[in-house]
Amino acid sequence: SAPRCYVNKQLFDVRVLKGEPAELSCTVSKDDVTGTWFKDGLKLKNMDGIFFEKKGLVHKLIINKVEDIHAGRYRFEGGDIKTEASIFVEDPPQVDKVLLKNLTSVPTVAKAGQQVKIKIPFEGRLPVRATWLKDRMELADDTRVRVDKTETFTMLSISSSERKDCGDYKVRLKNDSGVLEINLKLVVIDKPQPPAGPIKIVESSANDITIQWKPPKDDGGKPVQSYIVERQQVGKNDWVILGEMPRSCTTLTTNKVEQDMSYYFRVRAVNAEGTSDALESDEVKAVSKASPGAPDPPEIVSASRDTITISWKAPCKTGSSQIVGYIIQKRKKGTVTWLPVNSVPIADKKLKMTNLRKGLQYEFRVAAVNAAGIGDASEPSQPVFARDSMKPPGQVQDLKVSSSNSTSVTLTWKRPEAKDGIDVKGYEVEMRSSNNLNWTKCNTLPIEMTTYTVKGLQAKEIYFLRVRALNDSGPGEAAELEACIEAAPPVVSPRILIDDKVKSFLVIKAGNTIRVDIPFEASPDPVVSWLKDGLPLPNRAKINTKDGTTQLLIGAAEFTDSGTYTVVLQNGLGKRETFSFQVRVTDIPQSPGPIQLQENVPNTVTVTWEPSASEKWETDLYYTVLKRESQKGLWHMVGDLIYTNKFTFTKLIPGRDYYFRVVAKNNLGASGPSETLKPWRIQKPKAEFYVKPQKYRGVNQNQPPRFLVPLKPHVVTTGSECHMSCAVGGHPSPKITWYKDSRDLSNDPTYFCTNDFGVCSLVILGVTKHDEGEYMVEATNESGHAFSKAFLTIKGNK
Repeated sequence: SAPRCYVNKQLFDVRVLKGEPAELSCTVSKDDVTGTWFKDGLKLKNMDGIFFEKKGLVHKLIINKVEDIHAGRYRFEGGDIKTEASIFVEDPPQVDKVLLKNLTSVPTVAKAGQQVKIKIPFEGRLPVRATWLKDRMELADDTRVRVDKTETFTMLSISSSERKDCGDYKVRLKNDSGVLEINLKLVVIDKPQPPAGPIKIVESSANDITIQWKPPKDDGGKPVQSYIVERQQVGKNDWVILGEMPRSCTTLTTNKVEQDMSYYFRVRAVNAEGTSDALESDEVKAVSKASPGAPDPPEIVSASRDTITISWKAPCKTGSSQIVGYIIQKRKKGTVTWLPVNSVPIADKKLKMTNLRKGLQYEFRVAAVNAAGIGDASEPSQPVFARDSMKPPGQVQDLKVSSSNSTSVTLTWKRPEAKDGIDVKGYEVEMRSSNNLNWTKCNTLPIEMTTYTVKGLQAKEIYFLRVRALNDSGPGEAAELEACIEAAPPVVSPRILIDDKVKSFLVIKAGNTIRVDIPFEASPDPVVSWLKDGLPLPNRAKINTKDGTTQLLIGAAEFTDSGTYTVVLQNGLGKRETFSFQVRVTDIPQSPGPIQLQENVPNTVTVTWEPSASEKWETDLYYTVLKRESQKGLWHMVGDLIYTNKFTFTKLIPGRDYYFRVVAKNNLGASGPSETLKPWRIQKPKAEFYVKPQKYRGVNQNQPPRFLVPLKPHVVTTGSECHMSCAVGGHPSPKITWYKDSRDLSNDPTYFCTNDFGVCSLVILGVTKHDEGEYMVEATNESGHAFSKAFLTIKGNK
């Protein structure tokens, strides 16, 4: 007899975008096979857009432009062969490309108070869920803001726009075929806020008054052009314009005042959109006499247990008349109350004070007096103890250079020897070059540590350095050394060293630490700065730069930490290097909300659920639906990669109980499940039937194996569970053996094989790409053998 024809290459399921071409092909073993194509059980014929092709052993079905009507189950039959596959039509949300470019590249600009409407028409398989977000939070309708959603467009309406509406918006369009996200910017311009107050009275006299203010905190989105300054005399209603000042000037002096009269001043900011509300001053009087200004803080001349002597200098501003004397005040260190030392002004600029308590620490201040009265008080003096002078400290020990380079030297030393209770309050460091005999102080305040780095030195130069310990009696004996500065290293332009450890995209779980190390090389050391989305880093971010590496550290990542981070290196020659990377903070999704079950189509169940709260920040979230047929049975996946909140299950058997479970998934893992509490059942119709008794003919005890239900092809995603099954008859009960690509699976522990009264199953837990291939089940008994084959296709997870 002629050899039997068989399929060399099965049909495979195809997923294709709507409007794109699609092709199904299979390969048979004989060239003379004339095949027939079927769709959903109906025979197909050549029609517009669909045609069949045969080239040798290959049979093809080609669709030029796929539409929704082309989705379904296709079958090829030829002679005694048959193979099936499905075409799934994907129709994700889409927006016109020109509109999309205009929305994302050009900000939407509106004037404050104007109505804003942003309408985005879209196409895609319904239902399309449209969500508007601002600052990562979903917009909710209120008295001003409304979000409209229809089957063909979504629109944001703001009835009366305000400055607070400015910002970055995101529109997320989502259906069961995918997600489209649109980022757009809204700018609302307005008149500026009032200048920042209060108005400061810089100078006031009988002839003129000088006022000062600060620019507004919000310029309304347009630069401030000028300031309008007005004056009103107390008791009158009219405001007089004193002038319009340019934006760079925030001070005005006016001579339009009269002696001993009081005035109010107000300032308005002006931009292209209008004039701000006014900032008003307190009452200001044009006085004929001006009191003196504040002197510099007094200096401590000497101190003992009974007396403290201070001195001071006359203030720069003497007021409108000659200074006649000074008032001195004292207070205990750490208190706020100032007590007078003298009640009658003294003409001298030096004072020896008694009536002090031994051991207390005091501060002093001075105010000048003229004919107008007592002027402003000086800042406090340095605190000083009422006690006898101590001996100066001894010489520091073991002074040495611990490190140096071409521009700096680091010194270390030890404290002076402790003797007679002499205390050390700090240290001072001085330096001079080899061609200069004068010593220069390196620190303005006493150094508390026993190490100091002298910077700003010249390469190839010899310097002399000395360190002295300090206490209340003054400096101790100096310790001195000589240091030779190295030659400057060659200049190396800043360069970031990119290797496998430096990633351009990071996914961080919320709550975990963000730690990014960026290695670089440069000479001299560059100035390193970091930015997030073009702005300075938040205070939570810590930067540490040393030894050619700069590190970003954020202790517990939050969703607001997502964005583009940029590190900038710049040296004194203007050379600049940048590197940017993306950080996305995410988390394992939260569980979906409650599940509802409905029978919208007879003998099916539609599973709907409330979306996971994680949808607000997670763009790659999808759902998986599982079912089981008893309260304690195993869960089986029936739907995966679902981007909507609805799934319809069709393979229901009347009279059985079904339980459903939904989990949310993303790249980090799966959420906890949301489950139905009650079983779903389609009642089995009661049918009347009559059994006609038949004459007993006996049983054929020997029947060769036959497949009552053959194996079917499967398409599953990586990491999910695959369950392949078939039904076998025959007597005696056939022996069942499973094969993958002709390899016996009987002793392979990664496959679980069962045979329950002729229902044969093969279960693969957590499939990988290596599990893809042709599977065959062979049934054998003493009367013969039979086999059934099917192909398992593994699809990569999202």
